[in-house]
Amino acid sequence: MTDIERKILDYMVTYLRSNTYQPSIREIGERFGIKSTKTVSEHLQALADKGFLERDPSRSRGVKILGVDLQPDAVTVPCFEALPGDRSATAVDHLTVDRRLAGTKGSFFVRARGDELAALGLVEGDWVLLEPAEAHEVPDGGVVAAEIGGAPARWGRVSRNGRGIYVQGLRRGDAPTLVEDLSRIRVLGRVAGFVRRFDGTPAGANLTAH
Repeated sequence: MTDIERKILDYMVTYLRSNTYQPSIREIGERFGIKSTKTVSEHLQALADKGFLERDPSRSRGVKILGVDLQPDAVTVPCFEALPGDRSATAVDHLTVDRRLAGTKGSFFVRARGDELAALGLVEGDWVLLEPAEAHEVPDGGVVAAEIGGAPARWGRVSRNGRGIYVQGLRRGDAPTLVEDLSRIRVLGRVAGFVRRFDGTPAGANLTAH
């Protein structure tokens, strides 16, 4: 962020905490002595392009702040429709949850698909919480999303013996993969919890409290 973009974002966060709604473009301009609403809009668009905001041009205050903790006891966590194949993957949503549930920096949610996590009792649409971990940190029985030998990321349960780490797939009939060289495995995250609504409504933007 540029200096003025950071100041605008900080102002928006402070304003939102105090008022429960966002400042208007005109109010932002007045706060920083910017006479042109077009210039303010360009700064907001730059913040949106960099992933700090989400804009709704159909609303006068149609801005949602992303990735910023607006409450001291809560944290905003990015959500992905599938396991992200690389670190530049774009989140489709954000959920704000209690910091005790997802307080580890770098945590993220992935939506369960089909029966891929049925062994954990999870169903299509559940949001699965993953927190950062290295392979050697995952305890026996821990479930991870990991890339092995450069293959696409998949879910598996970790166990060990004297030869290395076994990653057992969660679908019936999956054969375990033995990883003797830990440099061949990249753990995207360790499963730490999940979010599910019991009224049939998909968990999503309606759980995000900005």
